[in-house]
Amino acid sequence: MDMMKMAERTYYAPQGGHPGQSELLTGRAVFTQAYAVIPKGVMQDIVTSALPFWDGTRVWVLSRPLSGFAETFSQYIVELAPGGGSDHPELDAAAEGALFVVEGELSVSLAGKKHSLRPGGFAFLPPASGWTVRNESGGAVRFHWIRKTYDAVDGIDTPQAFFANEQDIAPSPMPGTEGRWATTRFVDPADMRHDMHVTIVTLEPGAVIPFAETHVMEHGLYVLEGKAVYRLNQDWVEVEAGDYMWLRAFCPQACYAGGPGKFRYLLYKDVNRHAKLGSAGVARPTP
Repeated sequence: MDMMKMAERTYYAPQGGHPGQSELLTGRAVFTQAYAVIPKGVMQDIVTSALPFWDGTRVWVLSRPLSGFAETFSQYIVELAPGGGSDHPELDAAAEGALFVVEGELSVSLAGKKHSLRPGGFAFLPPASGWTVRNESGGAVRFHWIRKTYDAVDGIDTPQAFFANEQDIAPSPMPGTEGRWATTRFVDPADMRHDMHVTIVTLEPGAVIPFAETHVMEHGLYVLEGKAVYRLNQDWVEVEAGDYMWLRAFCPQACYAGGPGKFRYLLYKDVNRHAKLGSAGVARPTP
């Protein structure tokens, strides 16, 4: 293993606090019918939440299902103080989860085995898997937690839990880009058991997403490193490490990576399932 692979990557993680009284109110937060941008400066102490059965914990809720907006998932940044965590972290038996560590060392226990996740560490946790989580280190731990109601399909197994680190996965270059635009995939895209993908997208300085992607998948995009100009619907928005973008289905999107370093983000999207037909609670005619 070469030295570049041995060196741990660094990712932006919020630290909380409050801006001073002398600072200007002007910020970059945007909420529209098609997308939202939550800049890193919004992630202060006053906007954190607590969770049932979690101790030594505070949470920044970045997204949650909203009728008429993005409806498939929620995404949190969770901060655990030393000793913090939960023996009952997920109260929804139908919810699957994905964890991605951006700072510190996280201990996740599942089926009697403990897994230690460092920065870049990833866990997929299927519904009703009985996992627990704890910070057994001497410093704070910060990680993303993405939750989705699993969309079960008759004849297709529920996916099993697994643990990984992005540094052990070779990025897949996008065709025709010579690797300047690449995706680190934790799950095989052809695996129909999975109804969501959490990946890491990397663009080299000056690289572009050269067309306005317009598709059914909803997105959560958390900028791990670097900066870029992102096209969201009809707007160009500057984003940097620590910012979060939340996109509803069919919101056009494109990107120019600004440099001087790589532009990298953690990406959620819903995949591999039919679109739901009809409205909840409305009876459908019998064939």
